Amino acid sequence: MPIASSAAPGPKVTRGLGASTPVRLAIPAIGVDTPLMSLGLNPDGTVEVPPVAADAPAGWYRNLRTPGEVGPAVVLGHVDTAHEGPAVFYRLRELRPGDPISVRRADGSVAVFVAERVVEVPKSDFPTEDVYGPVDYPALRLVTCGGTFDHLRHTYKGNTLVYARLQPPAG
Repeated sequence: MPIASSAAPGPKVTRGLGASTPVRLAIPAIGVDTPLMSLGLNPDGTVEVPPVAADAPAGWYRNLRTPGEVGPAVVLGHVDTAHEGPAVFYRLRELRPGDPISVRRADGSVAVFVAERVVEVPKSDFPTEDVYGPVDYPALRLVTCGGTFDHLRHTYKGNTLVYARLQPPAG
């Protein structure tokens, strides 16, 4: 079910930046300012997630593009923890189209994205291809748990996803 679905207005960037490891993520609209850890795959082939702790940083999935390159870059973070409360992406569902998202990169550059869509989806209908699949522009995807909490299984029934696009440089 969409939380917000209108696309942000403005020019579209189709050319990207060179590769550079992301080191920090800032989303002023929801008070996020976090270092980024590198994430890969678990032994079972699923995407690794950051440690489950309220103070854990968000993590960049290193098997895709770096933020700013053409293609999808994916950042994952927890919404909360059972014992410690809110985590790094606790307010992710509050993000709105047009909100800026900045990624500081190891080369000193900052890739600034603009949120285009914020959606909640059931985990059973996770749009794997939309999140991890190829695109012909510099894209950023933010992923966390969302929706209703299943107390029996101790997990959320859905995910909150943010789709963002690199904005043109100022000037």
